[in-house]
Amino acid sequence: MIKKVCVFASSSSILDKTYFADAERLGELLGREGFDIVYGGSNLGLMWASASAAKENGAKVTGVMPEKLYKMCVSKEEACDDFYVTEGMRERKAKLDNLSDAIVALPGGFGTLEELSEMIVQKQLGYNKKAIVLLNTNGFYTKLNEFFEVIISEKFAKEKSRQMYYIADTPEDAVCYLQNYTEPVSVESKLDIYLTN
Repeated sequence: MIKKVCVFASSSSILDKTYFADAERLGELLGREGFDIVYGGSNLGLMWASASAAKENGAKVTGVMPEKLYKMCVSKEEACDDFYVTEGMRERKAKLDNLSDAIVALPGGFGTLEELSEMIVQKQLGYNKKAIVLLNTNGFYTKLNEFFEVIISEKFAKEKSRQMYYIADTPEDAVCYLQNYTEPVSVESKLDIYLTN
């Protein structure tokens, strides 16, 4: 059962307002529907927009931030129910993973892309069975999904890889997917992972 949703998102505060609207709406829906939120701990950008809206609507909020960024005073520790400071980015990602049951990637930069990619690979190899959702505000992830299709069509990944992630057009679509998510069958052998013929 999904309870804690990890949100990966941009820390930029100068984005188009439509990105903020979807981030806030996602947080609102997560809180109203009884989910808690785990996020990067920042007081900036889409990260805080979604986390603050979730908290305002009843969610428990957990922040995780690496020490270097924490010392830059960009955290929202006082608004979090739980807050963790990690040694570095690798430790942060591991903590976010360990604390959450599902992933929603809002639009973001290279950090969001790295986090998202790692979670897809973890699922591909059978290290987790988590729901992974990409919120496609303004078509932000359309080109990335097209690249995913190139990876699959050129046989760098299996056809069933499409089942590892879900492209949601709206916050409502994302939350509905989480509510109805069914875990995949376990990865049991190399044939579940590798393309060999």
